[in-house]
Amino acid sequence: LQNPATQCLNRHDGSEESRLVMTLDAHQFSTPWQSHVPLVGQSLAEAFSHYLVQSEQQPTQLFLTANGEQAAGLFLQKMPGADEADEDGWNRLCHLFATLTSEELLSLDPAPLLTRLFPEELISLAPGQPVYHAGERNWDKVRDMLRNLGQPEVESILKEHGAVVINDELSNLEYRFNAEDVAALFAPPTLH
Repeated sequence: LQNPATQCLNRHDGSEESRLVMTLDAHQFSTPWQSHVPLVGQSLAEAFSHYLVQSEQQPTQLFLTANGEQAAGLFLQKMPGADEADEDGWNRLCHLFATLTSEELLSLDPAPLLTRLFPEELISLAPGQPVYHAGERNWDKVRDMLRNLGQPEVESILKEHGAVVINDELSNLEYRFNAEDVAALFAPPTLH
């Protein structure tokens, strides 16, 4: 699996073990929270399912798909105490879940999709909410990152490319610094 969410870590015995690394960087935390689990499976969905079982101790199924225009996912998780209510429920739902196709997930609205997948089950849907990324430009963070690189490195990039361009792929934002911007970045503070 090649994905920004995964990284390869060297073990103490010299061999390599792939790991799935999840990072939660929320404003209420003083430092980002990270969790590392072995990377298991043949797809990103299998790796996340394994992660969720390891971290939450609950059986989980996850189906992810995408085309050039959209991405979709369906998450199924066994709730604590579910076996008392329906002894074969999890097994039955997993078999039905396995019939899902990418085309269905990308094209059907939630109600018809869930009714098709689980025709014998009582389905209750919460109102949908649009998904968006609230990424905002953070010039100060990018400037600090460039200062940490150091003036010689940043000026080398500027000389080679004519500008220093930082692409924030998560937010789909670009930060561009010309020669004047770079000079201001490393200029000593002025006293008034």
